[in-house]
Amino acid sequence: MTKIAIDGPAGAGKSSISKKVAKALGYIYIDTGAMYRTVGLKAVKCGIDTKDSEGVASILPTLDIDIRHEGVEQHIFLDGENVSDKIRTPEISMAASNVSAIPAVRVALVDLQRKLAENHDVVMDGRDIGSFVLPDAEVKIFLTASVEARAQRRYKELLEKSETVDFDAVKEDMILRDKQDSTRAVSPLVVAEGATVIDTSALNFEESVNAVIEHIRSSVR
Repeated sequence: MTKIAIDGPAGAGKSSISKKVAKALGYIYIDTGAMYRTVGLKAVKCGIDTKDSEGVASILPTLDIDIRHEGVEQHIFLDGENVSDKIRTPEISMAASNVSAIPAVRVALVDLQRKLAENHDVVMDGRDIGSFVLPDAEVKIFLTASVEARAQRRYKELLEKSETVDFDAVKEDMILRDKQDSTRAVSPLVVAEGATVIDTSALNFEESVNAVIEHIRSSVR
């Protein structure tokens, strides 16, 4: 099985780009960030502080996360409910960053992610795929863009979903999440050994997708 690992900071377009790349290649797309967002959503629903390690760990034994694929499209279900849209709010983005720093959460989800990659050609994106989850991936990419570009993209995405948002607040959240993700003790956001950095600051969506596909095709023979 061929494994493609795509890492990068919040708002770099990893999910949307990885999804399109997987479809073009005929691979299964696995959005690991959605899994952490789902844990964050569960904690919020239960009234648990997402920085409370013991509190979050207490919900893991009964956590019911189901990943279903329709073609290469991934849908996330929490306790039987499709929460694919609910996990994309700024509040849940920060909750995901918080719970992802909890060792017990990472152990539970990494095991699931690795099992998925054992039986499929996959494009998997997240924060530590190339460095930790799939260190033996055939292709490792670090997808990034300037904070300004990433904040603009996330702001536009939220407006298109009719969310009431402030650009400066979105940018501030992104800066905070970058700091949390890159300085956490467990599997911090880093450029994995052997990874190729692709900066999409000056690229539109299609150009970004093409750049990633071109790199993968030149790397996998």
